[in-house]
Amino acid sequence: MQIVLCSLLGYLIGNINAAYIISKLRGFDIRERGSGNAGASNVMMVIGKKEGAIAAVFDIIKAFIAASLGAKLFAEIKFARILAGSCCILGHIFPALMHFHGGKGLACLGGVIIQFDPQIFFCMLLAEIIIGFSVDYICVVPISGSVIFTAIYAFLTGDLTGTLILAAVSMVILCKHIENIRRIQNGTEAHISFLWNKDSELERIKKNTQ
Repeated sequence: MQIVLCSLLGYLIGNINAAYIISKLRGFDIRERGSGNAGASNVMMVIGKKEGAIAAVFDIIKAFIAASLGAKLFAEIKFARILAGSCCILGHIFPALMHFHGGKGLACLGGVIIQFDPQIFFCMLLAEIIIGFSVDYICVVPISGSVIFTAIYAFLTGDLTGTLILAAVSMVILCKHIENIRRIQNGTEAHISFLWNKDSELERIKKNTQ
């Protein structure tokens, strides 16, 4: 019962979607524009950098809170923080309140990592910035980040159950980014430079879709 409650706690917190709320305050549904993703990156592309940053910070905080509450309220469960945090990520990706069409979990993953160990988060952040700019695609960050954190967690804790939970979440994140990988292959995925060179990127994508 504690495992069920811990999972439900994380999942419900994950359902609170900042990208959706911000877009609705602007009079539209973020899932109907841009990439169709209810996440911070799409908000940044469709609405603006400030709003995207707000959505990202909100998602990081909600996952941090979910993992923290899981660890505090269900201390008897060794992997409670990972369970609650992972369910928060899944709640963000598949929110029942939004007909299971949410974001892709990157910022929420960051919140879980911060709650586990802030130093690991900042080391991974630096590594992912290097990886992201090296390949010039932001979608590689959640894919590689989820796999790397799973490996780090397994090495540091030896917690098999928690590791399997993270591995399952990593697979979900990978599946959610298959479309991005396909767009990379056909040249229609936005480069990171979209953030400061929007018009040029839109022109390049438009040309490749013709």
